Amino acid sequence: MSKIKFWKYQANGNDFVIVDNREDELQLSNEQIQKICDRHFGIGADGFIFVNSSDKADFEMLYYNSDGQISSMCGNGGRCIAMFAYLHEISGEQMEFKAFDGFHNAIIEDRMSHNLCDVSLSMADVDEVHKSKLFYFLDTGSPHYVEFVEQVAELDVVSEGRKTRHSERFMPDGTNVNFVEIRDERLFVRTYERGVEDETLSCGTGVTASAIAAYFVTGKNSQIVHTTGGEFIVDFKPHPGDIFTDVWLRGPAELVFEGEIEI
Repeated sequence: MSKIKFWKYQANGNDFVIVDNREDELQLSNEQIQKICDRHFGIGADGFIFVNSSDKADFEMLYYNSDGQISSMCGNGGRCIAMFAYLHEISGEQMEFKAFDGFHNAIIEDRMSHNLCDVSLSMADVDEVHKSKLFYFLDTGSPHYVEFVEQVAELDVVSEGRKTRHSERFMPDGTNVNFVEIRDERLFVRTYERGVEDETLSCGTGVTASAIAAYFVTGKNSQIVHTTGGEFIVDFKPHPGDIFTDVWLRGPAELVFEGEIEI
């Protein structure tokens, strides 16, 4: 057995274990990552992130879901890794990093304390939105189903989300599922995340997808989004043909604790 150094971060309740692997020396199995993310037998997290070296950007983000499987883009994880890079002087207040869906820019907007920053992250452009009478479907770095509902607080998100996540329509990979209520000039979003296979307190790519879907209802290209874990601001530029560029996700990120774990 050996020990690895880790840092635990959270962004509006979406939590991650981050490991600095810029020397490219550490390899973990899917089972080891799953155990690290286990809330009873490990550190506990929605996802696991390697900070890898990159010759094309400040660093590379390699993201795994808590099931131990490598995953697509994670917006909250991207904001946490940006704060990590800033605190560890891997980058300055502005940075670029490589992720599953390409390159992202991040900005440390405000450092409220040593452990807490407000971070903005550029998200992938969206060039297609599938619209139906019941839902919207789009890819914001990860695939997202968005359904508008009334009284989202009373919805059984796990049960309803699981049905859609595993439905034949979205096979074989499945989809993340968002339920959205529009109230008092803001969105209320609850998300069932694939890979976590549960509701998370917030989801960055899901919040982004929900804000873009809400544009077709509200006509607003800047949205305040409330989740169980906290609030975000999502901004974007709409174009004809359901194309959205200059997509930015902003919200807090926090260093929770650091330590070592035997693997």
